[in-house]
Amino acid sequence: MTHNKYKNLFIIILIFLGLIAVIYIIKKPSPIAVQLVSVEKGVVESIVTNTRAGTVKACRQAELSPAIGGQIATLPVSKGDKVDKDTILLELWNEDAAARVVLAKRESTAAIARAEEACTFADVAKKEARRAVELHKKGLTSEENKERIVGEAKAKKASCEAAIAISQQSKAQIDVAEAILEQTRLRAPFTGKVVEINGEVGEFITPSPVGVPTLPAVVLIDENCMYVTAPIDEVDARRILKDMAARITLDAFDDITFDGKVSRVGVYVLDVEKQARTVDIDVSFDSLDEQYNLMPGYSADVEIISKKKDNQARIPTEALLHDDYVYLYKEDDKNIYKTKITTGLSNWKFTEVLSGLNIKDQIVRNTDVEGLEDGVKVKAESTNSQQ
Repeated sequence: MTHNKYKNLFIIILIFLGLIAVIYIIKKPSPIAVQLVSVEKGVVESIVTNTRAGTVKACRQAELSPAIGGQIATLPVSKGDKVDKDTILLELWNEDAAARVVLAKRESTAAIARAEEACTFADVAKKEARRAVELHKKGLTSEENKERIVGEAKAKKASCEAAIAISQQSKAQIDVAEAILEQTRLRAPFTGKVVEINGEVGEFITPSPVGVPTLPAVVLIDENCMYVTAPIDEVDARRILKDMAARITLDAFDDITFDGKVSRVGVYVLDVEKQARTVDIDVSFDSLDEQYNLMPGYSADVEIISKKKDNQARIPTEALLHDDYVYLYKEDDKNIYKTKITTGLSNWKFTEVLSGLNIKDQIVRNTDVEGLEDGVKVKAESTNSQQ
């Protein structure tokens, strides 16, 4: 009887322990799924970015209008046309000016002919004067006759010089007439693309009065040279120097990064926005590929590389907690441990590890997962490279 009593008690205890085990298993927290990433070596950079969107601009942009007013006679270009330097973009009615050029050239031709005639007579007179002097020395002609012939030679020489001066003056008149004619023509000051035309054939245009701006007749840009101007926070501006390497991204071109360098750093702080004072910088493109067809006015962002190190231990910046802590994963017990590290260069993508971690150590990448804390058990949802 006593034996059965102990046996039943033993069975009750086993059942109780089993219930406790079941409850423990049920209530035991499941490992948290996390993404792990290994500490690897690579490039780390300290970068400075713009506070607001920058703007793509052309290195050269000319707003052109004729020097004088008049009626548009020819407009041989259209928007989007690529033109070479000195190409005529617009020409005013100029038949009167062209006629004056023709007249000046013909008058110059006549003046040159008269000069040649006068100088030929002067050469003949010079020779006759030389003979008269020799004859006088031999007593074969009178003093009076010699002086007359020599005087005529001097007069014809003067006539020759006067005719030459008149012919040179006539050449200058051609230059004046051609300059007046050229004022009616608008030429490209450099090779570029026509981006705007204000006017049509037959319309009249006039120069803008002093202090009253008017629309340009033609706007020309140099599409082979572009740069980005962007505002940088005044705190970061002191870290930027001319010729620093940079990366340029444009909203219009997804996933495309252009290499560039700082070409200018502003010399004063802009206080347009009192709470966000900035310094403007210019970043030039290292090269431009025609396939992208960059246009002035595109919005752009820049990353200025102020410092760079190669082959350094690094982790994704998103894995870094406040005060430079990370969750270090231990393979032996599948737990994570909050670990303090020392960091160096950092940007939004990578942070340099100076101490506290070793190469190939694994840390939690997605630190925003609920329930993460020191000593908690996790399971690797994925183990990724930093790239």
